[in-house]
Amino acid sequence: MSTQSGDWRAGLDEIDAALIDGYQSGFPIAERPFRAVGETLGVTESEALERVRTLTGAGIFRRFGAVLNPPVIGSSTLAALEAPADRFDEIAAIVNGYRQVNHNYERDHEWNMWFVVTAGSRETRDRIIDEIEAKTGCEVLVLPMLTDYYIDLEFPVVNADRFARESVTTGTDASATRISEDAAGDLSAFDAAILLEIQDGFPLTATPYLDIADALEAPVEDVLESITCLQANGCIKRIGCVVNHVVTGFDANCMVVWDVPDGELDRRGERAGGLPYVTLCYHRPRRPDQEWPYNLFTMIHGRDAEAVDRKIDELAADYLPFSHERLYSTATLKQTGARYEDLVGE
Repeated sequence: MSTQSGDWRAGLDEIDAALIDGYQSGFPIAERPFRAVGETLGVTESEALERVRTLTGAGIFRRFGAVLNPPVIGSSTLAALEAPADRFDEIAAIVNGYRQVNHNYERDHEWNMWFVVTAGSRETRDRIIDEIEAKTGCEVLVLPMLTDYYIDLEFPVVNADRFARESVTTGTDASATRISEDAAGDLSAFDAAILLEIQDGFPLTATPYLDIADALEAPVEDVLESITCLQANGCIKRIGCVVNHVVTGFDANCMVVWDVPDGELDRRGERAGGLPYVTLCYHRPRRPDQEWPYNLFTMIHGRDAEAVDRKIDELAADYLPFSHERLYSTATLKQTGARYEDLVGE
């Protein structure tokens, strides 16, 4: 199996498809999780494990394990700046030099560099932004998440869909969830140690939770209980196989920003977040002093820009009939997970 041939589906069978589309979340929290997965798929424990290893090696899965939730564990914000073309690479290097910056994208807009800063406290987060402004000489647009309507990059990919979640027919919970800029996970020392141990993924073995327990010199029952609680309180968003949406063809992604009347924001955000083709939907503050009037953000991931644009047109016509702008990403400047040493260490 190879993703280099241009057809990432080559060599996949129905069991691979079931793994890819069925286990992006809901992976068992049990001492031998691949045994339960294998029983569901009608294969042995060892075959289920080997298939996940093969799909990971082929680049279809980026990793196996927990997807953590930085805004619940620490203080996180989206930020942007206007980088002059002749200094773009220099400024990107400054921004990317901070380990607390875990995502950075170039977007087709006058605010052309968009990055995420995640730290253990709001004070540290804001200090880093101040330093970036001082080092680059560029004003930073700071846009912390205030309300989460729907945020998850889990979607079926073994299909001919033009955009992510096109064929999803089940309902989506897009109820408004408020996010504090001063969030702190209120973690025990053991919970913090587990987050540090699993931040880059689980061991890809038949007994990943036992291996985590061995690394922490703790009983596996304590690890299973802690991970269950961390998922219940939102520090862990989901557990499963994280799909590489670029390798699987969803490389046309557009962030659309909307100027929604404040009194309609929750109603409109919940409705948009519940649509099957919207992969992200959240409320961020307006910044009128920086000529930023937008307060609702949506993301659509697609296999071609034309299909994505048609869905944005539909979104604007039927659900969000308001002024908006489309910010397509044109380059990935940095993409890593948040470093939880910084989040749990303060």
